[in-house]
Amino acid sequence: MKPYEIAANAKPTERQIKWQQTEFYALISYGMPPFTNKQYGDGFTPATMFWPEDLSAEEWALAVKSAGMKAIVLTCKHYDGFCLWPTKYTDYSLKNSNWKDGNGDIVREVSDACKRNGLKFGVYIAPWDRHEPTYGSGKPYDEFFMNLLRELLTDYGDIFCVWLDAVCGADERNVQDHDWAAYYKLIRELQRDAAICFRGPDVRWIGNERGVTRESEWSSVPAHLGVYEDGTSAKSKSRKSKGVMDLDIGSRKAIKNEDEFIWYPAECSVPIRDHWFHVADDKYGIKTKDKLLKLYYRTVGANCNLMLGLAPDKRGRLDETDLQVLSALGHDLKLYFGYNLAQRDGTVTASSEFSKQFAATNCVDDNEYVYWKPADKDKKPYIEIELKEADLFDKVVLMENIRNGQHIEAFEVSYLNEKGKWKKALEGTVVGYKRICCLKPTKTKKIRITFTEYRAPVEILNVAVN
Repeated sequence: MKPYEIAANAKPTERQIKWQQTEFYALISYGMPPFTNKQYGDGFTPATMFWPEDLSAEEWALAVKSAGMKAIVLTCKHYDGFCLWPTKYTDYSLKNSNWKDGNGDIVREVSDACKRNGLKFGVYIAPWDRHEPTYGSGKPYDEFFMNLLRELLTDYGDIFCVWLDAVCGADERNVQDHDWAAYYKLIRELQRDAAICFRGPDVRWIGNERGVTRESEWSSVPAHLGVYEDGTSAKSKSRKSKGVMDLDIGSRKAIKNEDEFIWYPAECSVPIRDHWFHVADDKYGIKTKDKLLKLYYRTVGANCNLMLGLAPDKRGRLDETDLQVLSALGHDLKLYFGYNLAQRDGTVTASSEFSKQFAATNCVDDNEYVYWKPADKDKKPYIEIELKEADLFDKVVLMENIRNGQHIEAFEVSYLNEKGKWKKALEGTVVGYKRICCLKPTKTKKIRITFTEYRAPVEILNVAVN
């Protein structure tokens, strides 16, 4: 088999699919930094410094929900080692703070707020620890870290992702040789449906904090770009093997010397302001609603997930401007994507169908297990949407049936103009889980999406015209 044919056979696990379906979620960055006005604590700030006056996990959850996000990931322990729950395994936690007389549990409050508001809950935990004396000792620290993981993964309900921040300061004297395999095994045992992100086998980081994605973002990538459950990575036989930061890691040209592939989807993490944690004098650093919309299009709309960083202040509250921007963003997302012309006002047909089971109408069915598949002999298959009457649209959203892999390499969007001729509006490359195509506002009665290049049979789960 050719490399691209092997790549087409890489498929996601159910946990990866559930993670991808979460699409857009928040990272709540909270801990000691807002009280010291520094982004990274040194681990020596007294626990008594942590004293939020008016913390509201309910406000956080409502703000996240208002923006159209589906989950919250909480920084349960950052680099300074301070834990946002009353852990039994370190003195550097809420139990030694003055907040709620040491009886508070922010992880519990956020987890409960997520449940009340229909949001998923995830945990961020940094293996690097600038407070814990066993850090750098090998097995003793691994045992300490796994004890923290065990508490987080057994005491707070279902966890949709565990975000392992593998960053470690270059100036640290004692660098820990982490037992990643043991960490992964424990997570699998306690939360089998949780995706392990950043430093893990389920999800890769895009490589920057600006939401810059590739023009063609592949989820099926050479195996040496990822890690296995035992913490090791595959070795590439190619002298010109790609690195996770390269501009092209999935095209036929980029993978021509590869022979092993994995499903390793990308996540973008971007703060809503210029910093992850709250900064007291940052009054104008917030991204506008329009900037966030563009960010959404080039991440969620380009086969990635987006984790947007929110930063409560030392009171435990989000800035009023942040709340307004988030609400406006959610309003626009609902306005732009809440009505699918193809589903509500259109008739969907195709150039061919593999069988009745794979009918074109499956593309506008809300069932995530049915999809359109063309006949084998159809070399340039297309979907056609005919509206009841000419209408205005400026977005086309495509979703592949990724349960069977990522296959599409190129497609075209065309519309029937007022002279009755087909006019090409856009050429695209990969689709993957989701591709949002933004076009100039166009009025038409017919839209056609033609798939011109693919690695294996085209399978379209959903199509939307907005």
